[in-house]
Amino acid sequence: MSLIELIFLALALGTDCFVVSFSQGCIFRQNRLKNSVLLALTMGLFQGVMPFIGYFGASFLYNYVESYSRWLVFGIFMILGLKFIFEAFEEKEDEAFCIGFKCLVALGVATSIDALAAGAGIRLAAADIVFPAVLIGIVSFLMSLGGFWSGNCIRNFPSKYLEILGGLILISLAVKALL
Repeated sequence: MSLIELIFLALALGTDCFVVSFSQGCIFRQNRLKNSVLLALTMGLFQGVMPFIGYFGASFLYNYVESYSRWLVFGIFMILGLKFIFEAFEEKEDEAFCIGFKCLVALGVATSIDALAAGAGIRLAAADIVFPAVLIGIVSFLMSLGGFWSGNCIRNFPSKYLEILGGLILISLAVKALL
């Protein structure tokens, strides 16, 4: 994968972090700096670790699926992209007003499932995982901080468009895997 593709992947995966942090930023009035940093660290950590898990999990299967790897990469990124787009149009409950340890872990896991699948896709594309995982973690951290503070400043921004953009980026990576 090229650097540009990795940046787009990191931006697409960071979209969930931005949206969740945006919603939390809309809620919090006190301890904003502490809450924004805790949330961003959690998002960055989970988004950075999950690709490793997906990558090494896919390594066990790689020899069996190597001849189909381009199609599997296509399928993984296409499914993730469509998932982002469909979720953009779903009714969402308001995010819970929480920033405790359990809530942070739940938000971290929930937003990083896609990064797990992306790690498997990176392995099937026969690419190295260290730089992509670190990049995904850093971009997710920054997008989470940006989302929190944007939410704190702009209370009614439609996050649907960010989710659609993230989905379109993942779909373009899926198509590129076949070319």
